[in-house]
Amino acid sequence: MPYKDLREFLEKLEKEGQLLKIEDEVLPEPDISAAAYAAVNVSNGPAVYFEHIKGYDQKKVVMNVHGSWENNALMLDLPKNTSLKLLFHEISKRWDRFPVSPVVVRNAPLKDVIITKDINIFNELPVFRVNEFDGGFYLSKAVVISKDPEDPKNQNVGTYRLQVKDKDRIGIQAAAQHDIAVHLRKAEELNEPLPVAIAIGNDPIITLVGSMPLQYNEDEYEMAGALRGKPAEIIRAEMVDLMVPAGAEIVLEGEIVPRKRSIEGPFGEFTGFYSATMKQAEIKIKAITRRKNPIIFENLYVVKPWDEMDYLLGLITSVTIYKQLKAMAPEVVSVNAMYCHGLGTVISIKPRIGGYGKIVGAKLLATPHGLVYPKIIIVVDDDIDPFNLNEVMWALTTRFRADRDLVLIPNAPGSTLDPASYPRGIVTRMIMDATKPVPPDITLEDLSLVSPPEEGEKWIERLNMMKRQGK
Repeated sequence: MPYKDLREFLEKLEKEGQLLKIEDEVLPEPDISAAAYAAVNVSNGPAVYFEHIKGYDQKKVVMNVHGSWENNALMLDLPKNTSLKLLFHEISKRWDRFPVSPVVVRNAPLKDVIITKDINIFNELPVFRVNEFDGGFYLSKAVVISKDPEDPKNQNVGTYRLQVKDKDRIGIQAAAQHDIAVHLRKAEELNEPLPVAIAIGNDPIITLVGSMPLQYNEDEYEMAGALRGKPAEIIRAEMVDLMVPAGAEIVLEGEIVPRKRSIEGPFGEFTGFYSATMKQAEIKIKAITRRKNPIIFENLYVVKPWDEMDYLLGLITSVTIYKQLKAMAPEVVSVNAMYCHGLGTVISIKPRIGGYGKIVGAKLLATPHGLVYPKIIIVVDDDIDPFNLNEVMWALTTRFRADRDLVLIPNAPGSTLDPASYPRGIVTRMIMDATKPVPPDITLEDLSLVSPPEEGEKWIERLNMMKRQGK
C-alpha cells in the first residue's frame, strides 16, 4: 500500500535497514550536509535522520530519502533489490493509469497549528546552507503549488530552489521553462500577486511527481495517484486558494510579489558548480500551517553527480521523456536522461528510415524537459541498452560517422544553470545519430556482427548462482 506521509515511509526504510538515526547532537553546518554527502557513498544509500540539532530544540532533519535505487524501489512498494530496468518499466506501466483524481480531505495533522501573525520561518524550520558558499539557507526539496490565473483548474506542483532571505521572505527561481513561470507571467500582466504554497516533508511520491517534467495541462496530483496506486490526499490551504498535500509536515503560504526581483544565489547546483547570483522573484509568506508534534524538515543535498538529486530525478525524468517521445515516435524503445538532469540523454530506437535517429533527437527538444536541458543527445539502435554506457560507447565508436551523423543546433535555448552556456541560457545542441544506417541511407552490408555463444546466458546464470552460493 502507498505511504500516507513521509513518516510512514521513514518507518518502512528503518524496517528495511535503509534508515540511519543519528542520536547525538549535530551542528546544522557542516554536519548535516557532510552526512548527506556520505550517505550516497555508503552501500545501498540509506536515508539519514538527525534527532538532535544544536540550536533547534525539538526540530528534526532527514536527508537522502530518495538517495538510492533501494529507497526508490521501496517507495513504489517493491522489493528493495529491484533492478533499475524493472523500476523503469514499473513506473512506465503505472503511468498508464494516469489520471487518478486526488481525494480532498477536510482534516489533516498539517492543520494542527496555524500561524498567521508574527511569521518567522527560522522558528519553524532548522534551515542551513546546503553547500558552504551558498548565498543563504535553501529549501531544496519542497514542492511549490500554484495555478494559472486565467485557468484556475490548471494547478501545478513543482520543485524549485527556494532561498530563505528573511523570517517571512523567500526567493524563488522561476525559470522560463517551468510552469510556475507561465503562472507568474500571467499574474504580472494583470499586476497581481501570484498565490503559492510551499509544502515541506511530503510523502515520497508527491516529491517525485513535483520533479516530473509533465505537460503544462497535466496534473501532478493525478500522476501521484497513478504511481501510488491510490488517490493522493489533498487539503485546501488556509489563506490561499490552493490544494496542498494533506500529508505534508509543514506548509508556508504566501504570494509572489508582482514585478519585483532581487538577488538570489549563488547555490551549489546539480552540475557540481555554484550557479551565479541572479535576480529572481520573491515570495512573501503570510501563513504557516504545520503538525503539532515536532516536524521533520526534509532537505536535498546537491553536489557533483551522483547524489540524491540524481536518484530522485534521473529515472523519473527518463520515463517521462520516454512516454512523451513514444507518443510522437512509436519506434522509441527506451530513454536514459540520468546524466546531469538530462544534459546528456541517450535514446534507443528501431529506425524507420535512413536518418530517423536525427528526427527523434529533434523531437526530444519539443518536450517540456527537452526545451532547455538535453545538450548532448545520443541516439542508438534497439540492440543497445541506453543505461549501459559500455554499449553506448561501442555504438558511438563503430556506428557513428561524424560527417553524416552529427547535427549541431547553435544559439539554442539551454539551462541557465549550465556552466558551459554562453551567454547564460544559450547553448549549442548536439545530436549524434549512432544507429545503423538503413535505406535510403547507404547501408553497411559488408559487415557481419559477432554474436555471443548461444549458451552464454545460461552460463551467466549458472556462474552468478555459484558466486551467490560461495562456490
